[in-house]
Amino acid sequence: MRMNSPKVSVVIPCYNVEKYLHQCLDSVINQTLTDLEIICVNDGSRDSTLSIIKEYEAKDSRIKVIDKPNGGYGESMNRGFDMATGEYIGIIESDDYADLDMFEKLYTCAKEHNLDAVKSGFYFYYSKGEERNVPNPIASRVASSRTFCPTADFKSDMELVEFFNIKPTIWSAIYRKDFVRQHNIRFNETPGASFQDTSFNFKVWSCAKRVRLMKECFLHYRQDNESSSINNPGKVYCVCDEYAEIQRFLDENPLLKGKLEPLMVRIKFDSYCWNYERLSEPLQAEFIRRLYDEFMSHKIDGTLQKKYFEWYKWARVHQILDNPDAYHRNFILEKNKPFITDAAAPSEFTKKNSGDPYTYNGLNGMPRNKISGGIQCIKDHGLGYTIKYAFKKIWWRVK
Repeated sequence: MRMNSPKVSVVIPCYNVEKYLHQCLDSVINQTLTDLEIICVNDGSRDSTLSIIKEYEAKDSRIKVIDKPNGGYGESMNRGFDMATGEYIGIIESDDYADLDMFEKLYTCAKEHNLDAVKSGFYFYYSKGEERNVPNPIASRVASSRTFCPTADFKSDMELVEFFNIKPTIWSAIYRKDFVRQHNIRFNETPGASFQDTSFNFKVWSCAKRVRLMKECFLHYRQDNESSSINNPGKVYCVCDEYAEIQRFLDENPLLKGKLEPLMVRIKFDSYCWNYERLSEPLQAEFIRRLYDEFMSHKIDGTLQKKYFEWYKWARVHQILDNPDAYHRNFILEKNKPFITDAAAPSEFTKKNSGDPYTYNGLNGMPRNKISGGIQCIKDHGLGYTIKYAFKKIWWRVK
């Protein structure tokens, strides 16, 4: 039995991943940081996942196995975090894999700067056809390459929005174990749910005093696993469950609630719009009513606040609140117009600087990357196009 705690505990939730598991585990057991605890949580897999884990366990004493009935991602993560004995805790999804120096680089940074959490960039990984790794470094104008407190060190409300809107990517980071337990930061245990990184990430940023972002990319995030939540349009309300969990967390922490609830509403709007746009048309019509109901409640209770919104997103909020059915009809019409298809083609700028597709919000014709996106829209399609489709479809309001 080891006397000292490992430097990092790596939690690997596993469910029916026999196709990808060898690549994942090989990338963890061969890390240059060898002082690891590797916790594999089998969530009632029906394929050979458990057998593969046990093969690795027999060869490597650092591996611990939790075998349990299927209870969902959140329960698996909480079981793994509860077992962890390391100074820091990291996460690897079992269909992803890591560069071999990932945990050494993250741990060195965490120790050097005495951090509660440190997050790095990642790669979008495509394994079908020609194998591709598209780098996605964390590009935060307000938070790169410095140690900061997420809730205290930003100069404006919009800087706070920009930071909290960084992709959750909880698996490209490590977290100080004592910090996580001190603040009772846990995953939402909703069986069959998805997007449970959303509430976990919000809780971490809400409570942390010292965090840092690294531009380097280490984690390879698989995009072509058909069973992944990113490829499942059927989970209509899972994102709503995550924001209900964040609301519960804020209700239990009044000091945080007073400062962060309007911010949560702002981030929630982006998440709900993303969810709406990824759904099939019949499900979109259903979800837009849920979006309307919740944001009308936020408007009534005062947590929907203009200062957290870009002008065009504020206009979009009120389009939905004024008439959600009309908004949906217009969205479908705009989505199916040829110019939207043409505009959605990647620009050379985007190919060089982002792993995400270059797409436009359905009604306002503006790219999702805020003000710089408006400039890029002009570069790609001309000033006339930008003015025509940004202002023709937006009903400017001062509310």
